[in-house]
Amino acid sequence: MITILLIAHVLGFFSSFHALMSTRTSQGSIAWIVSLNTFPLITVPAYWVFGRNKFKGYVTLRQQMESGFDEDVEMIRKKVAPYVQKPNRDTGSTQVAARLADLPYFGGNSVELLINGEVTFSSILTGIDQAEKYVLVQFYIVRDDELGRRLKKHLVSRARAGVKVWFLYDEIGTRGIDSYLQDLRDAGVVVSSFHSTRGGGNRFQLNFRNHRKIVVVDGKAGWVGGLNVGDEYLGTRFNPPDWRANWRDTHMKIVGPSVLQLQLSFAEDWHWATGEELSLTWEPVPAESGKGAVLILATGPADRLESCSLMFQQAIHSARERIWIASPYFVPDEAVMASLHLAALRGVDVKIIIPDAPDSKLVYYSSFAFMGELLESGIEVYRYEPGFLHEKVFLVDDRVAGVGTANFDNRSFRLNFEVTALVVDDIFVAEVEQMFRDDFARSRLMTTERLENKPWWFNVLSRASYLTAPIQ
Repeated sequence: MITILLIAHVLGFFSSFHALMSTRTSQGSIAWIVSLNTFPLITVPAYWVFGRNKFKGYVTLRQQMESGFDEDVEMIRKKVAPYVQKPNRDTGSTQVAARLADLPYFGGNSVELLINGEVTFSSILTGIDQAEKYVLVQFYIVRDDELGRRLKKHLVSRARAGVKVWFLYDEIGTRGIDSYLQDLRDAGVVVSSFHSTRGGGNRFQLNFRNHRKIVVVDGKAGWVGGLNVGDEYLGTRFNPPDWRANWRDTHMKIVGPSVLQLQLSFAEDWHWATGEELSLTWEPVPAESGKGAVLILATGPADRLESCSLMFQQAIHSARERIWIASPYFVPDEAVMASLHLAALRGVDVKIIIPDAPDSKLVYYSSFAFMGELLESGIEVYRYEPGFLHEKVFLVDDRVAGVGTANFDNRSFRLNFEVTALVVDDIFVAEVEQMFRDDFARSRLMTTERLENKPWWFNVLSRASYLTAPIQ
């Protein structure tokens, strides 16, 4: 036992140097260093599973891709050059997002807002049936249930018709569907998990996950948003009065040049997972009646900067009249919290909508740790009552709408691979605004009186839960 303790203390000591050089904040560094040297038997394994916020293997791969495929990237940039568009009513948020993505907004897109599961998957499955060359499918969660089997049926049909189908899933989010995956393989679908534990340095980590939901057909049409593949996303897995029976979610369809940006995100993830360079079509095809400017911002722990957090911060800072946010997991860090306070104090209409009964107790209690501060700044917080609100959407003034996979929490800011579509299109933005208004009407507004009436143990539990925010 003494030998084991000695080894644990030695590992804790050397792990402390890693924490000192890599932990994002000074508070985090101090917490890890003290814990690693005080309780090494518990903390050393926890640190190497949960303590990192950079996916080193993917960083190395991206550097290799950038150095090895400069000519191909330059060719793609030349092809899409005619569709590069700077939004007429530009804001700081659009400029910063383009810099973070290292890509410009592309014009010539038709964009369609898809509200809730049946509408979304009807659109996706119809699009898959129309595929002539290839289909790219990527989801965080895929279940072998009624909806999952519907998707499988359509993918198998296209694969047997000679269409190339690639299927990528996250092995942490998707489990227990081996026979489902084998059915896809038997039909000719190329299947892979994301392999977040690939590489010696990642062998034991469980904290990085690919949370993206992307479907691309022939490089011409693409879908992105909050929905995974499972009956609960249709609101049919559970029966009333279970709150999950009324699942509230949002997706979108893009037709036009910006689909190539979605395709690029998939191709990069696929290359990490398999080492394979996909042979895809990179010729931009504008929509017949498309006028929307769209930027696809793929973010994750391999980024040089904390791109997801910076995108949200700049969206908030650039708001002149309003910033409306919908997120199922709303546990922002200090920087984003400060951005929200400043926006409210300068007179911006800040509205946030979150679930009334979320699927995570930690998130539920954590959100109350800072709720009072938000209300004191004049921020309006709504709790969606009819069911579980899972959409990840934001609206800046009447200019920019964002629809994607990223939540307002540390996991999306720093640990997950996420993707967000930023849209500058008057009609689309107006539809997002109306969607928000409909959701606000179905929600109850939080008040300081409600918070003050919470029992003491609830407040203690909320503060304790908030301490786990970095790994939620």
